[in-house]
Amino acid sequence: MSRSSKKGPYIDAKLLVKAAKIPASEAIKTWARKSQIAPEFVGHNFAVHNGKKFINVFVTEDMVGHYFGEFAATRTFKGHGRIVKRVIEKT
Repeated sequence: MSRSSKKGPYIDAKLLVKAAKIPASEAIKTWARKSQIAPEFVGHNFAVHNGKKFINVFVTEDMVGHYFGEFAATRTFKGHGRIVKRVIEKT
């Protein structure tokens, strides 16, 4: 379920402060996957934690309004299994 429109978007206050202080070339580490991307974040590099490691995310204008968690996958897809071709022996 989405967040109520009367509450407005959830943006972590610490990230707003860090984005204002830290230059755009330096990555900002964050564990706030549920935080929405604000227009102030455009052009900044973020290191979003996926539960195991940090995934680098460069924020563009198209990402505004989305969540940081959408750009750092938590699961590794390894395929649906291999298709094994069976060799039929002719006798």
